[in-house]
Amino acid sequence: MGVVAKRSSMTFYSDGESHYSHRVRIVLAEKGVAVDVLDVNPNNKPEDLASLNPYNELPTLVDRELVLYQPEIMMEYLDERFPHPPLLPVYPVARAQSRLWMYRIERDWSPLVDQILAGEGDIDAARKSLQDSILAVAPIFEEKPYFMSDDFTVVDCLVGPILWRVKQLGIEIPDSFKGVHNYMIRIFDRESFQASLSEAEREMRL
Repeated sequence: MGVVAKRSSMTFYSDGESHYSHRVRIVLAEKGVAVDVLDVNPNNKPEDLASLNPYNELPTLVDRELVLYQPEIMMEYLDERFPHPPLLPVYPVARAQSRLWMYRIERDWSPLVDQILAGEGDIDAARKSLQDSILAVAPIFEEKPYFMSDDFTVVDCLVGPILWRVKQLGIEIPDSFKGVHNYMIRIFDRESFQASLSEAEREMRL
């Protein structure tokens, strides 16, 4: 896939270790957006972030006078502003299904990822729950090249960063789940995915 640079005046305040920031960086790379990515330490945020984002949180996307501070809103905005290649299906039913998968990943997987990385509560139980949940949808990875789709979509932008972190999370995907492993290879080898990786993320799989 060729990434074509587009002129833009965007600034992206990103946490180089966060899967939330990572998903937006994938969209930015997929669209070939010219953006100034600021790798921010969440424990030492720049002063101007608080004035831009009322929650003083990462990630934050600034496009001229527009400030966005919720990853899925950023992703949909970028998909609409830079329509090629499209990352959300054109047809309403397929688009709604993609949004439902995004919601399920946010509700079922993301809190477990956050809990494990924060070292809070019963980590072993959270790790097992996340592993079981990923393996439960393993047949989906067998059906199509991408997550429930013949084309790379925003859903892959959520799934990919989590699967990239399985080693860091202490989760093992058994070799017998070849569909999951093939999906991971396909996603991770994608030019936009490689371009999206921060230095910290590259070290996660060393």
